[in-house]
Amino acid sequence: MSIKSVDERRLREVALTPDEYRAIVEQLKRAPNEVELGMLGVLWSEHCSYKSSKALLRRLPSTGPAVVQGPGENAGAVNIGEGWAAVFKIESHNHPSAIEPYQGAATGVGGIIRDVIAMGARPIALLDSLRFGPLPDSSRHLEGVIAGIGSYGNCIGIPTVGGEVYFEDCYANNPLVNAMCVGLVRTDQLMRARAEGTGNSLLLVGADTGRDGIHGASFASVELDDNSSERRPAVQVGNPFLEKCLLEACMDLAHTDAVVAIQDLGAAGLTSAVAECAGRVEGAGARIDVARVPRRERRMTPYDVMLSESQERMLVVVQRGREREVESIFHAWDLTSAVIGEVTDDGQLTVFDGRDQVARLPVSLLTDGAPMRRLVGFAPEPPFGLEIDALPPLADAGETLLRLLASPNLSSRRGVFRRYDHMVGDATLVPPGGDAAMLRVKGTRLGLAVTVDCNARYCHLDPHLGAQLAVAEAARNIIATGATPLAVTDCLNLANPDRPDVYWELEETIAGLAYACRTLELPIVSGNVSLYNDSNGTSAIYPTPVVGMIGVIDDYARRLGAGLRSEGDFVLLIGSSHNDLGGSEYLKVEHGHVAGRPPALDLTREQAVNRLVLAAAQSGYLHSAHDCAEGGMLVALAESCLLGGLGVRCPAIRPEPPLRLDAAFFGETPSRYIISVPSRAMPELQSLARRHHVELSLLGLAGGDVLEFEGQLKLSLAELREAWEVMLT
Repeated sequence: MSIKSVDERRLREVALTPDEYRAIVEQLKRAPNEVELGMLGVLWSEHCSYKSSKALLRRLPSTGPAVVQGPGENAGAVNIGEGWAAVFKIESHNHPSAIEPYQGAATGVGGIIRDVIAMGARPIALLDSLRFGPLPDSSRHLEGVIAGIGSYGNCIGIPTVGGEVYFEDCYANNPLVNAMCVGLVRTDQLMRARAEGTGNSLLLVGADTGRDGIHGASFASVELDDNSSERRPAVQVGNPFLEKCLLEACMDLAHTDAVVAIQDLGAAGLTSAVAECAGRVEGAGARIDVARVPRRERRMTPYDVMLSESQERMLVVVQRGREREVESIFHAWDLTSAVIGEVTDDGQLTVFDGRDQVARLPVSLLTDGAPMRRLVGFAPEPPFGLEIDALPPLADAGETLLRLLASPNLSSRRGVFRRYDHMVGDATLVPPGGDAAMLRVKGTRLGLAVTVDCNARYCHLDPHLGAQLAVAEAARNIIATGATPLAVTDCLNLANPDRPDVYWELEETIAGLAYACRTLELPIVSGNVSLYNDSNGTSAIYPTPVVGMIGVIDDYARRLGAGLRSEGDFVLLIGSSHNDLGGSEYLKVEHGHVAGRPPALDLTREQAVNRLVLAAAQSGYLHSAHDCAEGGMLVALAESCLLGGLGVRCPAIRPEPPLRLDAAFFGETPSRYIISVPSRAMPELQSLARRHHVELSLLGLAGGDVLEFEGQLKLSLAELREAWEVMLT
């Protein structure tokens, strides 16, 4: 098959360019056959090879004293103490969810669960980060995605404990569905997906293989267009009950030393699973026979089997001679398993169909051979500026607060998380609805705090600063529970990197993440890049670098919630306020603009504020803590009132110029918390704040059923709740 004879449509189907095809022929010194072309296409796709982003991703910090496993495996892992490691990762399932919201979201959850299982960890929590177009037009996507997430998580018995949902015009045709899973494993039982041991067997277990999901990885590596609905067969179909059996069977594998490695079959299916396992061991290869693969459809070709992305499947590397021992574990869970091949030492992935050899490719060509793309980024025209002095003064703080609380981006998410079982497993200590969730590590006093965060408006206005703000806010979410942030997983969602302005956004986003994570000493141990989130070459999403973060507290009895707890507590603002209205929800809701610069971030200041809150929490001075974020101080205060069922009475705020009243109430200055403190702890807290050189402002006293700033606003909790609890679903 010469270069000229290859149908360009065929190349597009497997997401290869003519230049990439030429590189394949040059390296193989021959033309690939049909099966080989499909295998190379999926593993050289953007989704699998990261050919547009890999060079940039090397800038991210990935090491630290707690890191047990960094990038390069199915998930990252960090030491949380007492012999336990937390395993976690976030991934996207954007394109499938745009076409088939329910199954796209459900199988995204299933895939991220298997990534954690493959590390030998038991999944204990799910989180999701979702973006949709404005309501009601996006209702189909919203309803389908939430139903898919809820159904899969609820059926498999893993609590969905946190997440975020935002609505912007740019996501109308390109919804984002990012799923994060967190698991626990004893540090000495952590698994790596390495095909070690020549002659060891490759065992495929789980669902029978069908034609669903073929070219799924390729589909995720191109823009959506008017014909995307025709790619519905590339969307996988999930079976959470089967995955539950697979989960428990894989947990039972910890009782035998016959298992060398476990690898999830996700994007690119069997091709990716076998090649990646072999690729992690120098000189290793594999020989497989697709005729041995259990199938649920008749007349499947080797091409179909190698590229199928059927869900609920795992590849297990088993010590030679101990196959029956491992198969008996799967049989006990009524799971189909079959030995489909073996590990070799020739560095080749050789595929047979019975006696016929149908493909033979160097493992290194599959996993590392894709030519890295050298793209050029140019900064676009800056977004609309903001003349803050030209904004009209705040007319009615109370009415403005009610409108903000009722806006889709700030209203209560109870209508979403009530669809998820967030208490299954009996480990959830801090449920969804606050800053971060927390789960206990059973048998210990350890609490594991988890969150996801990103303000994509900030990233649209300034991707470098916006990425830093995402890291900083995620850390504040963790700290607001009393836990210490440990590590990050990220999901970088952007549009078509072939556009110089989008590639510039990618460069700036990664640079911002790297700077913030290094400064805050937070390694990024796993992650995902999702590109081509645009439609017909025109409708591009905001750069959306979702930050997933975990933290730990050594005694969960000292955990904090966001809601006010006790009558008579002092309610204070930690940190100072500035005229930070650029990119704010206030500016969008009240003035219809997404403009200006995001709030300035001083990471040294951020660290000082965070250390104060952690020190105060560990000393037992605080009754509650809540991060000030979207909507500003007044929205955060209202949320603390609503979450705790207590009002606050405050004297009027008289900001000193140049601080404006609307910015004091609704500006989104970072490095701030709303806290509540018993009167007996005030002297110690004030002394602690002086030692950390952090501002501490008294807002008022907790009590009653009214939020009041004397002479400026007075609203009952019932009025606030009526506005806030607008149901999204």
